[in-house]
Formats: sequence, structure tokens, C-alpha cells
Amino acid sequence: MTLATIKQLFTYPIKGLTPQEMSEFALTAGHGIKGDRAFALMFADNIEAAKMSAQNVPWMSKKHFAVQNDWPLLAALECHYQPETAVLTVQRQGVAVLSAETNTAAGRDRIGTFFTEYLAAIEPTKEARHPQFAPLQLVGDSSGETRYPDREPVHISLLSQATLDQLTEIALQNIDVGRFRPNIVLDGMAAWSEFELIGKQFQLGTARIQVTARIGRCVNIEVNPETGDRDISLLTLLQKEFGHAQTGVLAKIINSGTVKIGDVLTS
Repeated sequence: MTLATIKQLFTYPIKGLTPQEMSEFALTAGHGIKGDRAFALMFADNIEAAKMSAQNVPWMSKKHFAVQNDWPLLAALECHYQPETAVLTVQRQGVAVLSAETNTAAGRDRIGTFFTEYLAAIEPTKEARHPQFAPLQLVGDSSGETRYPDREPVHISLLSQATLDQLTEIALQNIDVGRFRPNIVLDGMAAWSEFELIGKQFQLGTARIQVTARIGRCVNIEVNPETGDRDISLLTLLQKEFGHAQTGVLAKIINSGTVKIGDVLTS
């Protein structure tokens, strides 16, 4: 039985930075989405990681990285990663401010220096896990094999478009999907019905997935994904209207396959 249709697909090449909208991607059992959160901006005062090659830093919790919910003005940067050339480009207010290779020492140093200087000029949130100033280092492998999601077990994230639409109605203003940073947006299912999928297996495109848990949200959903302003009290709204601060679900990949816009989720 068809439950929903894939409306949008997103990857996040560098943890905490701009999403990239995709028309299709592969889901790999034991890995997730190749290139999703493949890089991160690590604070160089992390002694343990400093002993490792920057390209081979293993998964760590996000307190070790510069991310939007701690440094919301990262959202004001428009970042694009081109995997074919391994080049990261950054624009601010339409002006190019950085273009550097992620697969050379010189390019990675330029990226680290740029973001170090950028954070030095902005303020973290009062809840920031790493509020003190420290140099940043780009970690991860340009092959796309490394992964730095929020949770160590490999997963992807899914969100119902109807859930997003209902939040827009309640908030009386548009709630951009970018606030929730999903990998997959599903159309054609009722608001919040993604929670009913937990514990079950489904076919998604040519892949097999198992939905595992709701996603508990942090203050990042209150950050405007274009300006970096913390402009909507979504955590308060969720608690008031629904008694929780959760949207979307996590899933693990049981059998590898591909997904594309228009593919269906079936039971």
C-alpha cells in the first residue's frame, strides 16, 4: 500500500551549513547517504581529534563542531559543495567570499581560517555547547565516506509535508522546511502520521528502511535558515500545541537502494 510520495530530497555536505536539494540519491545500508554530513567544522581545541588526520576524524557529538543551533548566523552564509571538483564556495548577501578545495591541505586551511574569522565576529547562543572562541578545522573526507550526523547510529531523517503545513497554519507565518533539516520530505500523508511509522519497515524507492524514532528538536528550529535570526519560538509553540518538541522521524537502511523525487513509500 502506498503511504506517501517523495516531494523533496536534501543532503547537508558540511554539518551545520546550507542544505543542497537533490533529485535523487543512494541509500546505503550501514552508511546512510554518501556525502551527507561528510564534513564538519571542528574546534581545534579538541585534543583527542587534534591527534588524528583531519580527513579521518571519526564520528563525534556536535558539541565538538560549529553548528547553527550554537552559532545561528552560520545560516546567513550560502554554502555550496561540488563533489565532482571537491570545491566549497561560500557567498554572503550574494557576494562570493570563499572558494576552496576540500581535498588539498591549502584549501582546507583556507576553509578553516575563513570560518574561524567568521565565528570570531559573531555571537553564540546562550545555550551553546562550545561558546568559547577557538580555531576551526575542516574535518572529513572529500570521498563522502565520513559522516557526522547528530546521532552516532547511521540514520536518515523524514518529515511529512502536512506536518510542516500545520505548523505554518498555527504559527500564522511560513515555516520553512530548512528549519528542520530533513533528508526526505514526504507528501500525501496526514500531519504527524510519520510518528505512526515507528518500529515498522517500508519500501522507499528501491531501498528498504526501518523507521526507528521521533526526532527531538533543539533551538535550531527557531533560526531563520536564510538570515540566521532566531525569529520564531517554535519550541514553545510545539510544547504548547502538542505537548512535545518533536518533528519528523529517523530511519535506518535495511537494504541499499536509490530514491528520487516522485518515488513512493510503501508498506
